[in-house]
Amino acid sequence: MTKLSPKELKKWEANRDLSAELIQSVREMQAGKVGRVRYVKVPEIVEARNRAGLSRQQFAEVLGVSARTLEGWEQGRRKPTGAARSLLTIAKRRPEVLRELFAN
Repeated sequence: MTKLSPKELKKWEANRDLSAELIQSVREMQAGKVGRVRYVKVPEIVEARNRAGLSRQQFAEVLGVSARTLEGWEQGRRKPTGAARSLLTIAKRRPEVLRELFAN
């Protein structure tokens, strides 16, 4: 839609039929028409934690780091190194291993 002047906008709004627009929108949704689809890339660390089925606190305990450190990794402020990076690879590929460790 092009940018309207205040006068044009007022005229356009006065002539709108909101109920017809809503009905049309519902029909489009039922037909599977989608206006915009956005895909959000989930950080690998969050994906690994979700696959393991552990809370942030539980996941941090299994990795041997603080919840705050894990939060920093998940939000991209910091990056894991060394052994933590290896454990995260295991968590991503074999989440059942971490669930087993947490159960003990």
